[in-house]
Amino acid sequence: MDHVPGDPSPDPATSADLPDVAPQLRALRRRRGLTLEAAARRAGLSPAHLSRLETGNRQPSLPMLLGLARIYGTTVSELLGEALPERDPVVRAGRSEPVEADGWIYRQVGGAGRALQCLRVHVPHATRADIVRVHPGEEWIHVLEGRVRLALGETVHVLDPGDSAHFDSLTPHRIGAATPGGAELLFVHTLMQSPAAELCLGDGTPHRR
Repeated sequence: MDHVPGDPSPDPATSADLPDVAPQLRALRRRRGLTLEAAARRAGLSPAHLSRLETGNRQPSLPMLLGLARIYGTTVSELLGEALPERDPVVRAGRSEPVEADGWIYRQVGGAGRALQCLRVHVPHATRADIVRVHPGEEWIHVLEGRVRLALGETVHVLDPGDSAHFDSLTPHRIGAATPGGAELLFVHTLMQSPAAELCLGDGTPHRR
């Protein structure tokens, strides 16, 4: 679900899409008492890459935002500087602006301060750079449009519109669209606050089928 973690060259042009992420990432890391090196290790990133995210020289992808939110015990909406009403049970359709990061386009469709993260996501076509992820918790996806390729362990499932999957996030998993134009899905996952909540398999290099 993610780029190859590492140390790519800065891309200031794309970082402007998420102006609030950089200061929030830095503030939340410091609030958790984590060094740059410790946080980067838990996120499967190089310290240089995380530093560039914190200074606004790189734009995080959706999986990076999800992973960092788990590590810091917060939500993607807080990372984006959004201020949804506390415990508001209704999320209006026009309230959340779409956010694009590395081909992933998503909207927050759940409330703030909850144990679940609820997103509507446009998933780009699966690539060889997608990383297998494993972390505590559960995930549920429901395909709205297009077809989704879901790799769970050694098994690959192709989901059609109307299909759903509910799985333990400790199972190594990867999600990508099986159709060139991408796919649209609802995505729900538990927000874990364990210090080891977000791990990449091996050394963070992409898992290739």
